[in-house]
Amino acid sequence: MSAPLLLIGAGRMGGALLKGWIARKTGPVIVVEPKPSSELRRLATRKAVTLVDAPSQVKAKKLSACVVALKPQILKNEAPVLAGFARSGALMISIAAGTHTKSLFQAWGAKARIVRAMPNTPGAIGRGITGLFAARGTTAADKRKATALLSALGQTVWVAKEDLIDAVTALSGSGPAYLFLMAEAMTEAGIAEGLPRDQAEKLARATVAGAGALLTADKSSASALRAAVTSPGGTTEAALKILMAADGLTALMKRAIHAARKRAEELR
Repeated sequence: MSAPLLLIGAGRMGGALLKGWIARKTGPVIVVEPKPSSELRRLATRKAVTLVDAPSQVKAKKLSACVVALKPQILKNEAPVLAGFARSGALMISIAAGTHTKSLFQAWGAKARIVRAMPNTPGAIGRGITGLFAARGTTAADKRKATALLSALGQTVWVAKEDLIDAVTALSGSGPAYLFLMAEAMTEAGIAEGLPRDQAEKLARATVAGAGALLTADKSSASALRAAVTSPGGTTEAALKILMAADGLTALMKRAIHAARKRAEELR
């Protein structure tokens, strides 16, 4: 990209994006971060990025895109400060959960070109997935640019309606926490069956991580992979009778993800 890319906020997700862009040699990047990490300071010292404390210090007249990696409560107050970047023609990409484009258009103007993105934390190691929505006024080129930028974190999926971003948030945005809880629960169950804590935790972590890797490597459906592990009358089947009961894991997960989606709606 010839014009600089602007990143507003270099916390966990913004920092992961920046790491991916540098690895891919995306082009010149300006970072606005009032509390930079030591790593970000080193990048600035090496001229890998241009680091400034506030949006008012950004001197570039033209930007390829402005990626806003701020928490929703911070973006609510800071969005009007970024209006000049939208007016300059930069594609505005927001990764703030629950922040509807209606409020972003109010802050950035009716002609702003806006994409909403919902990544997840595995993006920190390039294994994430990001849901994307293109608001009115965005072009096919804008979508290609957003895909290229967010693919630094892993896979991307475009949704047709903005309301579906709340479902993406509930499913994959919050989803890593569900898997971490699964590893916790499996650890405690192993301890209850007599395993020492360190062994139970090692077994649980490796099982969750390994099953996830297999799910990525094997193109069979999740149900087919489950069936392949389940011998009739065996130990796995005994456990699955509990987990697949009417009030089991599927019903519980539906209730949990519905609660997360409703909360995302409330944050608008």
